[in-house]
Amino acid sequence: MAINVYFAAAAALWPEYRAALQTACAAKGLDVALSDAAPDPAAVDYMVYAPNSEVSDFTPFTRCKAVLSLWAGVERIAPNPTLTQPLCRMVDSGLTEGMVEWVTGHVLRHHLGMDAHILGQDGVWRGEIKPPLARDRRVSILGLGELGTACANALAALNFPVTGWSRTAKQIEGITCLSGDVGLTEALSRADILVTLLPRTAATENLMNAERFALMPMGSFLINPGRGPLIDDDALVAALEEGRIVHATLDVFRVEPLPPDHPFWAHPGVTVTPHVAADTRASTAAEVVAENIRRGEAGEPLLYLVDRKLGY
Repeated sequence: MAINVYFAAAAALWPEYRAALQTACAAKGLDVALSDAAPDPAAVDYMVYAPNSEVSDFTPFTRCKAVLSLWAGVERIAPNPTLTQPLCRMVDSGLTEGMVEWVTGHVLRHHLGMDAHILGQDGVWRGEIKPPLARDRRVSILGLGELGTACANALAALNFPVTGWSRTAKQIEGITCLSGDVGLTEALSRADILVTLLPRTAATENLMNAERFALMPMGSFLINPGRGPLIDDDALVAALEEGRIVHATLDVFRVEPLPPDHPFWAHPGVTVTPHVAADTRASTAAEVVAENIRRGEAGEPLLYLVDRKLGY
């Protein structure tokens, strides 16, 4: 008997995901019936889900064994009181690779001072702009999940001294790992370049406020591809005006698209990118979905199961 899989996400994604899911499930030996049409909820075995779908009430899906998110962040899904099914977040190799490339690119951009030469094509020979070696530029990463760890390892391989901070203690070879309030203070104090890759939770809302920006070295850089609400926008603008932060490269915001009248657009010390740091690729995401369906059918632990109390 076929396993009923309901694709509850943006309609525009269906053609690409249908083919990718069929291929990935077949490779796992799974007999699945895929559908993007509103099914009999009581017949659904697994739901492939994104918050931009029409489904907001999970109560009718009484047979559903797991909700498999296509998004890495689950802050718009996990708090739903009707969601009693196991929820798995998306961690896929394509998304991780994309994030590593984006973060590494912008760290190197600020480390090397590329903007001065790329934007300064005005006949002025700026030979005085000589960056230190990577080993002399300290990078701190807030968040040591799958994405933060991958970025930390990539930057350490380039010889940057990398400090990582997480809510709970972790150990990663070659990375200075800190945790707790004292650890956060230390991570910020040594952040010549700060990368924020934490999930959005009640504990991380406005984590980077005026008090914490003040802990960073004067003339440092901020890179945020994590979540917009991690940053107190007004506090960041003040830190930029003070020179505490020389430049902030931001990929995520409280409101997206970022409103045209937001001060970030006009600020010379801010680069706005339109939430492109990492995207879920259908081909690699489908492999993760198929593996979790296989695990669910085999009675094995699901991958990337969300802890509802923590919110990630």
